[in-house]
Amino acid sequence: MKVALTDLAAQYAALAPEIDAAVHRVLASGHYINGDDVAALEREMATSHAHAIAMSSGSDALVAALWALGVQPGDEVITTPFTFFATAGAIARLGATPVFADIDPHTFNLDPAAALARVTPHTRAIIPVHLFGRPADPIATSLPILEDAAQAVGSPGLGRLAALSFFPSKNLGAAGDAGMVLTDDAELADRIRLYRSHGARPKYEHHVVGANMRMDTLQAAILRVKLPHLAAWNEQRRRNAMSYRELLATTPLTLPTDAPEHVWHQFVVRAPRRDELRTFLREREIETEVYYPKPLHQQTPFARGESFPEAERAGREVLALPVHPHLERAQLEHVAHTICSFYQRRS
Repeated sequence: MKVALTDLAAQYAALAPEIDAAVHRVLASGHYINGDDVAALEREMATSHAHAIAMSSGSDALVAALWALGVQPGDEVITTPFTFFATAGAIARLGATPVFADIDPHTFNLDPAAALARVTPHTRAIIPVHLFGRPADPIATSLPILEDAAQAVGSPGLGRLAALSFFPSKNLGAAGDAGMVLTDDAELADRIRLYRSHGARPKYEHHVVGANMRMDTLQAAILRVKLPHLAAWNEQRRRNAMSYRELLATTPLTLPTDAPEHVWHQFVVRAPRRDELRTFLREREIETEVYYPKPLHQQTPFARGESFPEAERAGREVLALPVHPHLERAQLEHVAHTICSFYQRRS
């Protein structure tokens, strides 16, 4: 039985008439940049926050938010080394320095105490990541907090300033790159809107050097079709995760725990003999992924000879199992049975 890590084709098939109609409507309108659907999506996403600013990608959402916070060359921004490259890349793109702090081994998220220990007079902000959809622990500081919520779309507990990604495989995914910044700060929202369109207001009147960070109208239209289904999809992800916790309870895997407002973007276990298990599953057409095999402090642009033991250990042990909302119960059971058989044969 084949089990995909994510199934975008199944998601499209369920919504095809609505998505096709939305795409055709935009194409027929001739308004492909900053069309009505972009503004409508911003209104529909501004439920937990006063302002929702549509962006070209989750990566650009981080950059624009840091820009709006005033981050500049010579500044430091603290973040986790156990995340996708874009988190630290956004800091570096502004000429600032990513300063890493180790993770909590139980949540995989930034350890607040470790983060605060890295604060210096040059620290401008902190970026915790809601990794795998689990909200990061709060950090008691007066420094600006920019939440990387790329993997936590739909979580109701996001703070004052959060960057979202609508990459196709996310809980709410576009048909290409798209992102958003959520904030309750009107001044930050205004600056982000300015930066995302070459610093122009009105057209051809430029106040700052910004960039082209606008969301395509087509992506906004597709996201608007999907948005009403997000809560149900996230609830199904949670049910799938709880099923795994039951089905895999007797295995040697270290299973992720639930938490309030967790949206289960990924179900990531710690697995003894991880690479062997992954090969075993792949041979039986069960897709998995390693998020992330090489922490950021070991990546060439950020390698400074530092060691963060928990991030490094996670990179050796983690394995993401399929948890997307279009899984059938039989597929969940097949994944669990196959994992059980791997460890039984090798015990």
